[in-house]
Amino acid sequence: MVTVRHDAPMAPFRGTLAALVALAGTLTGCGGATTADRPVPAEAPPGMMSGMSSAGSSTGPRASEVLAGLAVKGRAPATGYERDKYGKGWADEDGDGCSTREEILQRDLTNTTFQASGRCELVAHGTLADPYSGRTITFTRGGSTSSAIQIDHVVALADSWQKGAQTLSSARRRAFANDPLNLLAVDGPLNQGKGAGDAATWLPPNRGYRCAYVARQVAVKAKYGLWVTSAEKAAISEVLTTCP
Repeated sequence: MVTVRHDAPMAPFRGTLAALVALAGTLTGCGGATTADRPVPAEAPPGMMSGMSSAGSSTGPRASEVLAGLAVKGRAPATGYERDKYGKGWADEDGDGCSTREEILQRDLTNTTFQASGRCELVAHGTLADPYSGRTITFTRGGSTSSAIQIDHVVALADSWQKGAQTLSSARRRAFANDPLNLLAVDGPLNQGKGAGDAATWLPPNRGYRCAYVARQVAVKAKYGLWVTSAEKAAISEVLTTCP
């Protein structure tokens, strides 16, 4: 059976809800408007670093302040990197029957319809205000259509492996790979084009989203104790100088 919901509540996430609330306004505006060329605050998502009021206003440090505290090193060798080092595919971290991918689709899409699948209601159709392109994208579940919207690791797994994640425990890497703070539903082809790039090699074409994008990267790297390269830090700093 297919059911229709508008603004369906997402399944609970542990430990990162405040950070997601802080960034919610950077994904869509009132009525699901796209994010094209809309300026966004340059504050890092504060939920994992400091407090937040019930209204979602930040009391945490700015992204530039957190960036200044990150270690700067060269890339470690990619030797040994495998996707399975971060867990096998998408996990069900909260045990509700829905994988992390499904929960991010539930969180980021609007005008959604659902189809039951075991204990999880899968998104069958929906609309995404894509933060990377600024376009509105329609999602239809299917073997040849689902890839139009993909779930991006804002800090790519391969990038994290070369910047400190090799020393994390397997459980911590799995948490990294399934952390909603590090995940966004985005345009599929743009996600493929990004690959494992960091801010020095790839930024969203939608300039109005770049402040929130690099702030999220800084927040993720701070949360998991990862470092940045000098080129990456320079690229992030350049973006942050343009932010409100």
